[in-house]
Amino acid sequence: MKSIAVFCGANPGNHPAYMQIARETGAFLARQGIRVVYGGASIGMMGAIADGALEQGGEVIGVIPDFMTNREINHKGLTRLVIVSSMNERKLEMARLSDGFIALPGGYGTLDELFEMITLVQIEQASYPIGILNANGFYDYLLAHIQHMEQTGFLRQRKPLFQVSDNLEGLLADMRRV
Repeated sequence: MKSIAVFCGANPGNHPAYMQIARETGAFLARQGIRVVYGGASIGMMGAIADGALEQGGEVIGVIPDFMTNREINHKGLTRLVIVSSMNERKLEMARLSDGFIALPGGYGTLDELFEMITLVQIEQASYPIGILNANGFYDYLLAHIQHMEQTGFLRQRKPLFQVSDNLEGLLADMRRV
């Protein structure tokens, strides 16, 4: 993989480990020579992803809707900042610029981005490797709910649609095998 979009929160979360995980993820991807594509913000976990990658000399592309640039939250030190007109266009542009996706802890926006990519793979409109970094068990309840949806007949998995790990190095290795 040459380029990975990272979905994560614009908030820092309520535990310092989340910001550390974000910074380490950006740094790790940069050391692997993988370009980071993310939501373009300078705040929260998004800012930490970018800063971690940039500190390692990595290439970082931010994709941000124009209404967010008015709030002055866009990161000023990126390799490139792409300004789009909407949140939907942001997801499309991030997908266009990436050949894989990793979800870190986040909120509604993170889940929206993650599930859109999973859905595209499920309906065979894309074949991206998708990874969920289950840092500190953040996604345990979501993964349990997905299992519940399978057990109740609302999801039929012909093949794994995403990889899950609590370890970034292992997650990336699993994604490369997809």
